[in-house]
Amino acid sequence: MKAFYILLGAFIVSGLVLKLATKEIDYQLAGKIAMSSMLVFTAIGHFAFTKGMAAMVPSIVPFKAQVVIVTGILEVLFAILLLVPKYSSVIGWVLVAFFLLILPANIKASLENINYQTGNPDGPGTLYLWKRIPLQILFIVWVYLSAIRSI
Repeated sequence: MKAFYILLGAFIVSGLVLKLATKEIDYQLAGKIAMSSMLVFTAIGHFAFTKGMAAMVPSIVPFKAQVVIVTGILEVLFAILLLVPKYSSVIGWVLVAFFLLILPANIKASLENINYQTGNPDGPGTLYLWKRIPLQILFIVWVYLSAIRSI
């Protein structure tokens, strides 16, 4: 849920800054800034909690810790490119695919009670999934509205 609060907070702050600077709110730009902020925030978790996040990666995937690091780097790259108008639509579609591809890790963490910070089996369990799946859907819709769909 921290990611949701970052997303929402960054949207509100960027919207207010845009309003003060330009006298109007560019909701799509505020949405992209918010998503970029959230991606940087979640990327930090990939580096700070590599062991715990590696435990979430499905067993079929090799080099789990390296996958966690690479996806963290990708999140930072996505955050930057999302703010470049030339690439934002393409990166929006890449993010939709990314959010779908990481869902199995969240499902595994839920079913096995994995704590994403430590890797221990003392996580929130299936309750986590009831929050995470709607959150993933929100992220996909958010990216669609702010980066893919043209107004």
